[in-house]
Amino acid sequence: MRLSIPIPLRWSDIDAYAHVNNAAMLGLLEEVRIQAFWTVPAGSPDEQGPAVLDGRPGSETLSLIAHQEIEYLLPIPYGRSPLDCEVWIARLGGASLDVHYEVFSPMGEEPRRLTTRAASTLVLVDAASERPRRITDAERAAWAPYLDAPVRFAHRR
Repeated sequence: MRLSIPIPLRWSDIDAYAHVNNAAMLGLLEEVRIQAFWTVPAGSPDEQGPAVLDGRPGSETLSLIAHQEIEYLLPIPYGRSPLDCEVWIARLGGASLDVHYEVFSPMGEEPRRLTTRAASTLVLVDAASERPRRITDAERAAWAPYLDAPVRFAHRR
C-alpha cells in the first residue's frame, strides 16, 4: 500500500526556468518522508501513515540518508495546489530501509501526470553510539503494510 502525501510548493522551489529546481526536489521529498514516517502528537490532525520514528532533536535514533536517486520526467511549474506524492517502502533491511516515491501533478489536476520518480535509502543510527541500529519489531510491524514493489527508473545506466 502507498501513502498519498500532499506536498505544497514554495515560491523558492522555482528556478529561473520557471519550474521546480532539481535540488529543491530533495527538500520536497524530505518533507514527504517526515510527514509519512516521523511521529506527531497523538490525535494530531497531521497524523497519517506509519509515523513511528522520533525525528525531534535529542531523539535516540537518527535516520540518515545513505543514498538517493531521482529521475525527473516532466518539469513542475509553480502552482498553489499541492503536488500529489505517493510514498512507500520498497525494502526493509536489518538497519536500513528503502523509501520510494512517485510525484504527480497537483492534486485534482486532470490528466494526472507522473513528474518524478525517486528512491532514498535511510539508515537508522543509534544517536548515543553513532552506529547503525536494527529496525525494531514495532517499526517493522508499522511499516509492513506500506511495502510495495520498487520504483522502476526508465533511464538507469
